[in-house]
Amino acid sequence: MKKIVLLIVVFLCHLAAYLTLWPVPIKPVIWNAPMPPGYVAPHAVNTRLANLKMISLGTEVGPEHIAIGKDGKLYTTVASGNILRMNPEGSAREVFINTGGRVLGFDFDATGNLIAADVNNGLLSISPEKKITVLTDKVNDKPILYADAVVVAKSGKIYFSDASTRFAPKDWGGTFEASVLDILEQSATGRILEYDPANKTTRVVAKGFSFANGVALSKNEQTLFVNETGKYRVWKLSVAANDLDIATANSQAEVLLDNLPGYPDNLMRGLDGKIWLGFAKPRNITIDKLATKPFMRKLTLRLPRVFWPMPKAYGHVLAFTEDGKIVADLQDPSGAYPETTAVTETSERLYIQSLHAHGLGWLPKSK
Repeated sequence: MKKIVLLIVVFLCHLAAYLTLWPVPIKPVIWNAPMPPGYVAPHAVNTRLANLKMISLGTEVGPEHIAIGKDGKLYTTVASGNILRMNPEGSAREVFINTGGRVLGFDFDATGNLIAADVNNGLLSISPEKKITVLTDKVNDKPILYADAVVVAKSGKIYFSDASTRFAPKDWGGTFEASVLDILEQSATGRILEYDPANKTTRVVAKGFSFANGVALSKNEQTLFVNETGKYRVWKLSVAANDLDIATANSQAEVLLDNLPGYPDNLMRGLDGKIWLGFAKPRNITIDKLATKPFMRKLTLRLPRVFWPMPKAYGHVLAFTEDGKIVADLQDPSGAYPETTAVTETSERLYIQSLHAHGLGWLPKSK
């Protein structure tokens, strides 16, 4: 009996030592999470996003970004590293190219080159003839670790997010895993970068974002809209800003949408002045309560993943105007289509982007 008791004591001592001392990759920063607003107006619960129509992607997973190219084809990026090309209704699907990494956001420049944010390879230009050119993979001689979203201005300048300078997806098991680490840590190292193809230079527009994510330009292209995923908000940022720390009060940056009900992901310009935003996940009260408890966040990473306080699946996208007015809100409480990260709007359809879906969801504009 004494031996059994001794074994139990030894086991408990080892368990306590593991839960308190085992090294983890994050260095949590205390922050004050706002009280979750819940699903109230203008985000009242609805089912407008339910029963999506589906376009098969074969064995491909994760249509994270969707855009219509200069050739009228639909392009989407998937987890395999492929960029798929197809007709807008999904026929004639083919692999346009594989970058050898994982492209998240992309846009097209004036000459039809596909400008891609590749988390492994940096900012790429892919010609219609499928030639890949690395435009930039570093800034100030430091590597770009997590190229995420990108938008090309009429001037030719390219604005893109480097979501985290702490956690590169290639080092931490993928984009989702690296994002979890960054958001748990809250060290706010995300930044917005500008690449100028005229002189081939890269500069920091602004920094200090808790996972800098979606990027969109205003109609006059003097303002950037930026999703700060880790703090549930959308910023307005002057394109003229230079190495601006958003933690410092400045007229060149302001919060447009604050205390959102979920983790904002991508931003896409829609029709009629709209900007579409998608939520990867809804808020989780347990995660918010851990904001002031750095030790508990470290302990969480020592637990099996099944015990992590992961937010539930919940489909949710919205559209807002440049002054921050919500003009559309579509939800699917069932979460049947995972991680509704954004919307690509055409005159006929709303295509729903996703980090992990096995098909391409869409709704007819009539709905």
